[in-house]
Amino acid sequence: MNIYVGNLSYTVTDEELTEAFAEHGEVTSVNLITDKYTGQSKGFAFVEMAKQSDAEEAIKVLNNKELKGRNLKVNQARPRNERPRNKQNRRY
Repeated sequence: MNIYVGNLSYTVTDEELTEAFAEHGEVTSVNLITDKYTGQSKGFAFVEMAKQSDAEEAIKVLNNKELKGRNLKVNQARPRNERPRNKQNRRY
């Protein structure tokens, strides 16, 4: 199951996210989203966990939990086509 993690501190590392989620089950991957030009974190990431039940527990426990001074926003990741579009970024 793929999990969206938002409101991250810009100093959070892949290892720190792996450690936080590994307390709830096997983490198969962590993808910390960074700016392609500067390499700085954009403040969100995607964490993939092996078992759906572990992922659901991690979402429940870690949502709104503080990590490096910021309250995490954690939920199930949605496919790109399900995200609402910003009116300014409409494609015609």
